[in-house]
Amino acid sequence: MNSENHKYTNELIKQKSPYLLQHAHNPVNWFPWGNKALDKAKRENKLIIISIGYSACHWCHVMEKESFENEEIAKIMNDNFVSIKVDREERPDVDQIYMDSVQLISGSGGWPLNCIALPDSLPVFGGTYFKPNQWTDILTQLSERYKTSPEIFLQSAEQIASHIKSNDLFDIKNHEDFDFENIKLSTEKAKSYFDTEYGGTSGVRKFPMPTDLNFFLEYYFHTKDIEILEHIELTLKKMAYGGIFDQIGGGFSRYSVDTYWKVPHFEKMLYDNAQLISLYSKAYSLTNNNLYKEVVYKTFSFCERELLSENNGFYASLDADSEGEEGKFYVWNKLQIDEILKEDSDIFCRFFNVDKSGNWESDKNVLFRNLSESEFAIQNKISESQLSELIKKSSSKLFFERQKRVRPNLDNKIITSWNSLMITALTDAYKYFSDEIFLIQAVKTADFIIEKMLIDNSVLRVNNENIKINGFLDDYSFTTEAFIHLFESTGNEKYINLSKKLTDYTIEHFFDSKNQMFFYTSDFENSLFVRKPEIADNVTPSSNSVTAKNLLKLSVIFSENNKREIAYNMINNLSQNILNHILYHGNWASAMLKLTNKNYEVVVCGNNSLNFVNEISKNYRPDILFATSLNNSSIPIFENRYIKNQTIIYVCNNNTCNLPVKSVNEAVKLIC
Repeated sequence: MNSENHKYTNELIKQKSPYLLQHAHNPVNWFPWGNKALDKAKRENKLIIISIGYSACHWCHVMEKESFENEEIAKIMNDNFVSIKVDREERPDVDQIYMDSVQLISGSGGWPLNCIALPDSLPVFGGTYFKPNQWTDILTQLSERYKTSPEIFLQSAEQIASHIKSNDLFDIKNHEDFDFENIKLSTEKAKSYFDTEYGGTSGVRKFPMPTDLNFFLEYYFHTKDIEILEHIELTLKKMAYGGIFDQIGGGFSRYSVDTYWKVPHFEKMLYDNAQLISLYSKAYSLTNNNLYKEVVYKTFSFCERELLSENNGFYASLDADSEGEEGKFYVWNKLQIDEILKEDSDIFCRFFNVDKSGNWESDKNVLFRNLSESEFAIQNKISESQLSELIKKSSSKLFFERQKRVRPNLDNKIITSWNSLMITALTDAYKYFSDEIFLIQAVKTADFIIEKMLIDNSVLRVNNENIKINGFLDDYSFTTEAFIHLFESTGNEKYINLSKKLTDYTIEHFFDSKNQMFFYTSDFENSLFVRKPEIADNVTPSSNSVTAKNLLKLSVIFSENNKREIAYNMINNLSQNILNHILYHGNWASAMLKLTNKNYEVVVCGNNSLNFVNEISKNYRPDILFATSLNNSSIPIFENRYIKNQTIIYVCNNNTCNLPVKSVNEAVKLIC
């Protein structure tokens, strides 16, 4: 950031996004996305630079320092372009359109994302990170060519826009196009991508992919495919042992830059950590592996300590850099550890692979482990209890010393969809560990969303009193999912009623009846040249796949077959995409499992209903929808089921119910 006492100030100074504010004193005349910038481009007939990134993005910072703080480069941008800075987390709709465009133009994408567009916002050129000389050459050539041959740009823009508008089309089917055998065949094909030595999928970089692993957990539940379970356990262990997991403070980084999960790209995102709390909680319930429990508690501790706001919303992320250096807050040299731990240093350093010459760069060490405590104890002839105590005590000392360092920057946006992922994660942790600490925080965060992020039946994207950004489909679908989970855990009907209201709103304002899918933006959004659905599952599940699963659950709870019909059509029409590329459609495949396997509704009415549900749900059962009512409820799933002064359990599947029972043991016998 410019250090000359704010010699320059641009339009971004009025924003609240930390990422945009990082650029508010660049010599570039940045504008935020909006009509002011778009109208200026049309009025002055200038090309638009749309530069997209986020606060925790390391290479975004590099390009800012090299190019956007350079006065000569800024002059080229200011004289010939209208420059727009976009926080992709605040405006994922803008990011989605121009990321698709850049991937089409260049064959790859990522952040920083830099797209050149016509005055009407249609893209004509783009890429990711550019060195200063590259950026200068591109800007000079494009601006000169636009002045002399604008017709070339118009033709190119029309071709790109046409492709962008058509690349999410798929066939509308009037017959069922999938079954459980199809899912098995697709999953067998996916196994060829497994890294059988280090977990995850084969490749130079490793990203945690909770969406895929959640599907594999469900698939294992239905098939008992031991190869799938071994892949899940290998991946979860290697991630927990690796440098991608903060061995001292808890929490996961965005990805590892190697195939071993060893050296992370040090940014920490709320959405990763929320989903991994959920994933490790489920895996613990299935395997009783205490490593997974340790990961859940340490990750929640990190989120609570580093990301939780005073009003119980969770902040977006922590930067990868501190003091201008990636990972500086987290890495150690051996002399530092020796000085802090004294006689305990030798064992600690061997356990976490700390080397005098460094296990990463120069003398820098990332803490990671290769062995369990029991394996290491045997190899090093130390009792496991002694080792465990030494690691715990030493880690506490290093944590205390690390807290004195200059901290990575915090992106203090509170994003609705990411907070909803955390609510869902905390309800899962509560379900499988029976620890009230998780449910208490889930309720507090849900209350924050209800009070600050909901206006009537609509949702805001971020918590910002001055700038109102309407919610996108993920904000609606993830919040709906979170409230369904809270209803299952608490029996509080306000959550399920809100879920229905939000879903009805999305059907009214997001649904594309022609393609039987939901647009990412509502019908109130008109600043983009195209409305598109978000379909592929990636590091987070797609908003459409989450919506489909929500619709299936709500159709049962409220006896609304139209919701099930929409969900079925979504899954069926996309079935070949799902089955051909199951690793990019994990949450869709999970929804497909619900249509091809037996599913249960466990409805419990009466004063002791929550205790009954907690007892049944502590075992991993992705095939059960729980509905709990303490009183006589008007919600259709409870109709004619409440008997005063009794707690009754109803077990149903495929619209058929067994006779009611009065004990958990009797109910469990009815769930095959």
